[in-house]
Amino acid sequence: MSILVVKDLEVKYGDTQVLWGLDLTIERGEFVALVGANGAGKTTFLKTVVGLLPAAAGSLRFAGEEVFGMPVEYRIRKGMAMVPEGRRLFKGMSVMDNLMIGAYFREDRRQVHEDLGRVFGYFPELERLQKRVAGDLSGGEQQMCAVGRALMASPGLLLVDEMSLGLAPVVVERLAEVLAKINVNERMSVLLVEQDVEIALELSSRGYVLDNGQVTMSGDAGELLRHPQIREAYLGLT
Repeated sequence: MSILVVKDLEVKYGDTQVLWGLDLTIERGEFVALVGANGAGKTTFLKTVVGLLPAAAGSLRFAGEEVFGMPVEYRIRKGMAMVPEGRRLFKGMSVMDNLMIGAYFREDRRQVHEDLGRVFGYFPELERLQKRVAGDLSGGEQQMCAVGRALMASPGLLLVDEMSLGLAPVVVERLAEVLAKINVNERMSVLLVEQDVEIALELSSRGYVLDNGQVTMSGDAGELLRHPQIREAYLGLT
């Protein structure tokens, strides 16, 4: 059963159209990658799915319900959570406060406490640093906090925007391992948006390639990774 079905999605900034007739589907428990060059429209797509940007046309069905035009709060309550590009933490607040903001709309306080323990299980560093001001963390620690904050919303669909941006390869590898565990252990659907095509397609089961606001290729992630066009355009290989 599909958790997200996007059909004929169009998005504009004023008179400038950014996304053109975009179709994308994510099944429950599936790990999907959306890849493409900088400026292809990937972040615009994520912001539209979560409700931060309005869609000009099309359909957005989440968990069986049309959410086109619904506010961000409604989509979060229904089970979306986003790890934004650049982390977007409240840098003057503690790690713990940032994590608990992720659970702001939840009322199941006992389960919230259990989920906090789950986040600390994935990222033991955050438990040690829970009283530290988020702005004092390293880039990798901030990204862990951003992922943890999203998990505290107890989402059915985790949207991750440019996980690897500005981070050392060893940190990216660690974050990738955690996302894979979350997907497998919790059957949480994940949509990973990445410029690093190789990382994204290695993690995912299916992928979409976005170019100038349009999906130009889609299919099995392994097959996309081996496709000559992908290897030449994004990996510098022949």
